[in-house]
Amino acid sequence: MANNPVGVDNTFRKKIDREEFLQRARERERQEQEEDERRRSKGKGPPVQRKPLKQRDYEIDLESRLGKTQVVTPIAPLSQQAGYYCSVCECVVKDSANYLDHINGKKHQRALGMSMRVERASLEQVQQRFELLKKRKPSGSFSEKDLDERIQKQQEEEEERKRLKRERKKEKKEKEKAALQDQEDVDPDIAAMMGFGGFGTSKK
Repeated sequence: MANNPVGVDNTFRKKIDREEFLQRARERERQEQEEDERRRSKGKGPPVQRKPLKQRDYEIDLESRLGKTQVVTPIAPLSQQAGYYCSVCECVVKDSANYLDHINGKKHQRALGMSMRVERASLEQVQQRFELLKKRKPSGSFSEKDLDERIQKQQEEEEERKRLKRERKKEKKEKEKAALQDQEDVDPDIAAMMGFGGFGTSKK
């Protein structure tokens, strides 16, 4: 006689409903496909064409606030905080070296609409640049005429210095001579009475 009553499942094995699991798998695949499509539609799209790097046409001001004292508060706007403020990226950099790194860096150049690639120069552009540099006279170069003028100017300045030195010496001698003459004009008895007798020279 069987111990288990009829109709009771005592196998303790989990029954798998194949239809239910197939349906769940199809649902999961469909959701993944929808997510992929959503991600693709949101994605970067076609790459943005940026301009090549260009030379700066303005001077970087690193020394205007050098040596100045400034009161800094935590509630002050970024542009008034300590350090160098970048108005393009709206950030503050603490020192000049990092500021230069920032404005030459990728993030700043992208904000300006430039890529980090340099435009390739054509042969004509190089030739034009050479012509421009030939026309422009370098500030450091000078001709023989300039050299002669500089030597002559230096000699004139040297002569002027010597002349002034001689004049000063002459004036000093004249002052000493006038002082001696004044002492000789004073009556020796009066000088002795006033106590100036010993200040004269021994020369007669």
